[in-house]
Amino acid sequence: MFASVTRLRVRSLKYLPAFLWMTFRSQRQVLCATGFLGGRLLVDAKRTFWTLTVWESERAMKAFRGDGPHAQAMPKLVEWCDEAAYVHWSPASTEVPSWLQAYEYLVSDGQLSRVAHPSVDHQARKFPKPACGP
Repeated sequence: MFASVTRLRVRSLKYLPAFLWMTFRSQRQVLCATGFLGGRLLVDAKRTFWTLTVWESERAMKAFRGDGPHAQAMPKLVEWCDEAAYVHWSPASTEVPSWLQAYEYLVSDGQLSRVAHPSVDHQARKFPKPACGP
């Protein structure tokens, strides 16, 4: 099993409509992706978006990531986002982890993605907890 978490913050309202459209298209894509076992999407405070997905393998996740709408969206995030981070790990079960577990992995092992206009929090690796339940 392979879990993937992303945390993205859209830096301006002007990018939000296009970001939401790409998110919708990517969400439709993932539901049909080979090896996708489950996931969650969280719309958080201050234009922050989290994804949490579980896959049969890293290879399945990379195949999804590198194809279709998701692959078209990724290059745009460099300009659209001022915070972007991700983490991958091998969970013990096929159940989708909680947001708190995802957050803990992001804080301990997360990687920063390149953004053209990083916020102070991005540069400091400061990730606020997701405002949600489990």
